Amino acid sequence: MTTRPPQLRKRAIGLGGALVGIALALGGCQHDEVTTASIPDDYKQRHPIAIEEQNRSIVVFVGHARGGLSAAQRADVMGLASTWLHEGTGAIHIDTPSGTPNARPVAETMREIQSMLAAAGVPPRGVTVRTYQPGDKRFLPPIRLTYSRIAAVAGPCGLWPEDIGPSMKNKSWFENKDYYNYGCSYQRNMAAMIDNPSDLEQPRSETPSYTTRRTAAFEKYRKGNPTSVTYPEAEKAKLSDTGK
Repeated sequence: MTTRPPQLRKRAIGLGGALVGIALALGGCQHDEVTTASIPDDYKQRHPIAIEEQNRSIVVFVGHARGGLSAAQRADVMGLASTWLHEGTGAIHIDTPSGTPNARPVAETMREIQSMLAAAGVPPRGVTVRTYQPGDKRFLPPIRLTYSRIAAVAGPCGLWPEDIGPSMKNKSWFENKDYYNYGCSYQRNMAAMIDNPSDLEQPRSETPSYTTRRTAAFEKYRKGNPTSVTYPEAEKAKLSDTGK
């Protein structure tokens, strides 16, 4: 039986440690590639439009010596009532300040707000009144009207996990791929413009046809006349041909 000299054993141990270190380094690089490859190339998949429930609210400031609503505040309250009937998913919560110097004008304003909501078609069970204690009574605490609704959202935008310039670490530059934040603002703006978020998931049902217009078109077709609509105002919008 032969034994290795101590020098050879040390070299073998050192070589084995080096091989283990190289294997770990290669394993780390491979793991990094998998993580990078997991980011979708399509901006619609990187920044998808999601459906969630959000709050919409308005504030009504009430002074110390005046109760009731101004013309602009009435428009805000009526606008909120109209949108609640269209998109509200819960009751309208009215938060009123308590123990403030403007307590009496706030009470008068609250009565007017409730009467306006009732006139707009909001049922009594659709309104909930709550009180809150303002943190700093030096500032004028407002009346807040809040309700929840279904909304489409996307983002957040402005995330830059990689350098978009030419770099050895930036694979998108060499592979001619979109950078991570590409398309995020487009998706976010598109989500903000969607009136009914359910349109993203399913089509709407057909509305009843306009019988009067359909009958008029069929009558023109039966007589052999053009069925298109003529707009006399369109001639007025044409540019003048004076000087030709």
